[in-house]
Amino acid sequence: MLSLLMYLVLCAVSDTAFGERELKLVTVLYRHGDRSALRAYPKDPYKETAWPQGFGQLSLEGMRQHFELGKMLRKRYRGYLSETYNHNEIFVRSSDRDRTLMSAQVNLAGLYPPDQSHAFDPTIKWQPIPVHTVPSKNEMLLVFPLHDCPRYTALMNETMDTDIYHNMTETYKTFLEMVANETGLGNVTVRTVWKVQDTLFCELKHNMTLPKWVTSEVMEKLGILSDFSLRILFGVYKREQKCRLQGGLLLDQILKNMSAVAKLDSKEQLRMIVYSAHDTTVAALQEALNVFNGLQPPYASCHIFELFKEENGSFSVAMFYRNDSRKDPYQLTLPGCDLYCPLQDFITLTKSVIPVDWEKECQLDINVKEKDVIIGLAVWSSFLLLVVVFLSMLLCRQRDPANCCSRNMN
Repeated sequence: MLSLLMYLVLCAVSDTAFGERELKLVTVLYRHGDRSALRAYPKDPYKETAWPQGFGQLSLEGMRQHFELGKMLRKRYRGYLSETYNHNEIFVRSSDRDRTLMSAQVNLAGLYPPDQSHAFDPTIKWQPIPVHTVPSKNEMLLVFPLHDCPRYTALMNETMDTDIYHNMTETYKTFLEMVANETGLGNVTVRTVWKVQDTLFCELKHNMTLPKWVTSEVMEKLGILSDFSLRILFGVYKREQKCRLQGGLLLDQILKNMSAVAKLDSKEQLRMIVYSAHDTTVAALQEALNVFNGLQPPYASCHIFELFKEENGSFSVAMFYRNDSRKDPYQLTLPGCDLYCPLQDFITLTKSVIPVDWEKECQLDINVKEKDVIIGLAVWSSFLLLVVVFLSMLLCRQRDPANCCSRNMN
């Protein structure tokens, strides 16, 4: 009797999980799983050969993390997604990196375990599911920051001249000098120290013995600096301007996808869009949404958008973030809106970080350029005038030293 009661309760919870709302589209952005280090520092005892597949590659642990995430998504959206893979229901896009492509593939293995009708070999519990990508040189949605943007470069230069950046540099000056000396890098800044932190973090995660200078206190300070270097990429200073040139691009695409689904409102349509990317991608998107917690997104963390059709026919958006595999995703609130934010309000509230013409906005302000030209011409004109005056005085003295530069009287 107790078992039956528990079953009925679970069924009731399952049937009313989304209340009277109807789920219409799920968008998932996740970071790849655990990987090897991206690089070695000059004095690093572990070179690329120390890693089974070399630098920047998905590890076995990273594969397990994404298989588990795929199973979590299967459980969360059971009844919404078909039990078996249907190419009309899901679209997966990855950045063109081995670790993100492989993360997407193993994630799909957890999301869509094949049944007998889809098993091409009964001994293999896996089925091929397409993962789409574009060449890295053409990537505009999933790899941030985008560097081919003069205006963004100018904003970052301005950021490094702010009080908060100078204070961080001064506070950790001695520490950064120590890190530079111990690693053999010569120069380590607040903006570049994340590279050292990343290498040491990966080596520590993979049970490699670290040099004696790498204490728990050192790792803690490196973590603080690494998080700060991530925050300044998309926020801290002129956040909205940076977001228009970075994460706003991905947010714009996500909003367009949701708007298209809301407009069509068809029974036969895409149900899930998945993006496999990087920590900076998650940070860029969350900063554009103004919900970033300032901490590096962990491996296999994911940001979820759920588009619902309300009982009155309108549409709303809910967001969730999963940054701990031991816990369920927790709900995020877009500043200025409700947990279930009306789609049009969501679009309006994020309009300030959506670029209208990215290429045009990436160019430096034409007024600034004109001002620089005018100042430059003025400086050169003044210099030439001084040269002319000097030469005139010199010639005058040579011709009539007594009357040189005297005022003519009529």
